[in-house]
Amino acid sequence: MLSIHLFRQNKELILEGLKKKNFKDTDLVDQIIGIDEQRRLLQVENDNLSAAVNSASKSVGQLMAKGDKEGAEAIKAQVVANKERAKSVAQSLAELEKEQYEALVRLPNLPHSSVPYGRTPEDNEIVRSGGDMPDLSAQKMPHWELAAKYGLMDFELGNKITGAGFPVFMGQGARLQRALINYFLNYNIDAGYKEYCPPFMVNAESAFGTTQLPDKEGQMYHVTEDGFFLIPTAEVPVTNVYRDVIIPESELPVKMTAYSPCFRREAGSYGKDVRGLNRVHQFDKVEVVQLANPANSYEILEEMVSHVERLVQNLGLPYRILRLCGGDMSFSSALTYDFEVYSAAQERWLEVSSVSNFETFQTNRMKIRFKDGSNKTQMVHSLNGSSLALPRIMACLLENNQTPEGISIPVALQPYFGKEKIS
Repeated sequence: MLSIHLFRQNKELILEGLKKKNFKDTDLVDQIIGIDEQRRLLQVENDNLSAAVNSASKSVGQLMAKGDKEGAEAIKAQVVANKERAKSVAQSLAELEKEQYEALVRLPNLPHSSVPYGRTPEDNEIVRSGGDMPDLSAQKMPHWELAAKYGLMDFELGNKITGAGFPVFMGQGARLQRALINYFLNYNIDAGYKEYCPPFMVNAESAFGTTQLPDKEGQMYHVTEDGFFLIPTAEVPVTNVYRDVIIPESELPVKMTAYSPCFRREAGSYGKDVRGLNRVHQFDKVEVVQLANPANSYEILEEMVSHVERLVQNLGLPYRILRLCGGDMSFSSALTYDFEVYSAAQERWLEVSSVSNFETFQTNRMKIRFKDGSNKTQMVHSLNGSSLALPRIMACLLENNQTPEGISIPVALQPYFGKEKIS
């Protein structure tokens, strides 16, 4: 959520940022500024009334001590009138604050100055790429055919048990899932991230804190009777660990990692791009989250990008890193880098990670703060990234490493999988 101070200081900056994100409802900016002006006027009146009541109350005592009962009664009457007016002002203030808050949460985060203009994924910038493209035979198979050949997963069985988009992993497929999760977690822990095992359902306050509500409510599975939401990513519960906490500056940055299943309705998804593991409703993912001092959060963002890049390199996958344009960014992000790996059998790039800096957009909602050297309380910056999401990583590992003798396992993953090849 944007700070109200920004609206008072730099309206043009907000409008330019919203333009870059292709946000249309810019009338909200003037609405918020107008509400704030009314609220500040009422706050001044409220403060003056409070001061008048306190001053008058002291005068009543003084007049009574002097025996001036008539003068004291007159002041008492004024105190009563001021208190009644103060109640009315306080009610109006509460209504304006609610109206202002509801308008503020409808605005997206402002993009960083380095974010390019654009509307679609075609407008994203390729920052760098790496890895070697595999040279597969003409008989190359997509991962869903490889899965059937080697008995790794069953999409129809998942459809029977739950519905479309809920694959069942089995045998060496389940083993590969487990190997990837353990490898990703250990890689993050070795880099200084503290492991968490969070709940896989959250309450509305937690979903609101990381901006899943109200922006993505239709994309989450809702347990209506209890009011809980199945998490779309471990970012949600993990970031909320520090909700309403003031972190000592010496403990920044806070580095957290967690594995979780992720649940996403993916409403409206259809066609060839969703076949197999390309888009599913339940998948496994390992997440990294950092809470950082605003002074160096963009240095930390670059470190997180390099951290994920080395992980992709260790898996031997061809990849590219994209800086997302304003129109392709999430509601809450200030700057996002997407990682894509190349699917040799499908001959297309698949997104496997997003690494983002949200600045204070999430922490302002969650009131995650720190005290700086002058003992002033400030919001921390929150950052997160996939490290990594499993479905498309597994799809590319299977497709890119297929041979006539089986599917080769990357060297880094072999100690976790226990074999060099799926056969």
